[in-house]
Amino acid sequence: MILIPGLASSGETWDSTVARYQDRYECHVLTLAGFAGVPRISGPMLDKVRDELAAYIRDKKLVKPLIVGHSLGGFLTLSLASKYPDLPGKLIIVDAVPSLAAMFQPDITAAQAKAQSAMTRQYMTSQPQTAEATRAMIKQMATADADVDRIVGWGRASDYSAIVDAMTEMYGADLRDDIAAIRSPTLVLATWIGYKEYTDRAKTEANLRREYSKLEGVDIRISDTSRHFIMYDEPQWFFKQIDGFLP
Repeated sequence: MILIPGLASSGETWDSTVARYQDRYECHVLTLAGFAGVPRISGPMLDKVRDELAAYIRDKKLVKPLIVGHSLGGFLTLSLASKYPDLPGKLIIVDAVPSLAAMFQPDITAAQAKAQSAMTRQYMTSQPQTAEATRAMIKQMATADADVDRIVGWGRASDYSAIVDAMTEMYGADLRDDIAAIRSPTLVLATWIGYKEYTDRAKTEANLRREYSKLEGVDIRISDTSRHFIMYDEPQWFFKQIDGFLP
């Protein structure tokens, strides 16, 4: 089992997941370059991480590993399985989509998303990174104060230039067509209540089904009570879905 955390997050995201499954799986837990105290790498960051992960799977002689990715880690999981469909086994995508831009503009083209990614970079580099703003953003993603504190701490230990690079690259990428190449059974676990000021369950489900329409057999399940960090907010629901999906 390979576990990939999200933007500016530590592999500690998966502590409870490892505790649950370590007797059944050999767990390979990542912290991505530039995040949570790990030194950054030069860009293009996401393509390099994807290709190095493919090399890691081959070097370690991992046979059809189960790959679990949260947020940015879920996007990387989709990218890996699209480019290297023979490498992974089952996929578990936790609150991630093939095109981040399309969640806000469903009709956006890949070319338009690429063009708009420059605005993402400009916005992120021009905004002051205040502690209050950061905490308010993270409170949309996790409910308990202790979890918010933990996530904020990872962000403070991350290289902000790596965060900007990763977000810009992800916003400008579009895997909606690429995922048609994926051969792995795929479970997608999604949420919406953290952003209920901007969306609702019906819109979220419609967007997800549109984004994943070219991934044959995808299993999409939506929590009505969890925020973005499902493993923290709703661990019982989270593990129930995964248990039913695993062999």
